[in-house]
Amino acid sequence: MNINKELAFQEFVRRESNLIRAPYTPEQEFYSVIKSGNTTKVKELCQESLLFKKGLGTLSLNYLQNIKYHFAITAALIARYCMEGGMELSTAYGLSDFYIRKADGSTKPEEVALLHPVMCLDYAKRMKNLRKGKVTSRHISACIDYIWDNLHTRITIESLASAVGLNSSYLSRLFKKEVGMTVSQYIRNKKIETARNMLIYSDYSPSQISSVLAFPNQSYFTEIFHKETGMTPSKYRNLNFRNTEIGNEG
Repeated sequence: MNINKELAFQEFVRRESNLIRAPYTPEQEFYSVIKSGNTTKVKELCQESLLFKKGLGTLSLNYLQNIKYHFAITAALIARYCMEGGMELSTAYGLSDFYIRKADGSTKPEEVALLHPVMCLDYAKRMKNLRKGKVTSRHISACIDYIWDNLHTRITIESLASAVGLNSSYLSRLFKKEVGMTVSQYIRNKKIETARNMLIYSDYSPSQISSVLAFPNQSYFTEIFHKETGMTPSKYRNLNFRNTEIGNEG
């Protein structure tokens, strides 16, 4: 299925099921995508230059200084989100300090704008590597990328093995050896991890999240979510939901 057909199919499913997508706010999506290590999506979101971002507040009447201030805020927020995703505090803040100093030394707004996607991709690549942990095998690395890119589908060991060109039995043994858990356990963990982020940062209902993440039904989703977190999706949202006012710095 080519990308245009896939997009058309997904739109058809949303329309026919009357499932209205309730996305993250643009700012939350931006930082959450970096946190997830989705480098492809980060590149897409960074296509628009920082100089032409709509809604940037006036923090300084000096245009260059204003862009630098917004860059610094972005760097600080990315660091915070990546620390939430597991990045070491020293690494996150070290990168933030490095890029803020680079921006501070710029003499033109264009230089700051060019540094913006470089910084965002640097963080995203590090988060992508972080989620793979100690995995060294090319095939298992490809498996993890495939799983993250297809959390919205029902992933089987057979489809995964076919995607990476291995026998399913061999892949199962290799995955457990390198990752420390079975393929099904890893997929379940990552779907629940994604569901937790969606409950905090989006307006999706638990039933919509269950559907988006391709759980067989909402009851099963609630059961697995409770097993992993000790609470129902609704209770988790009530305890953790926050309306993060972070402006349009991304």
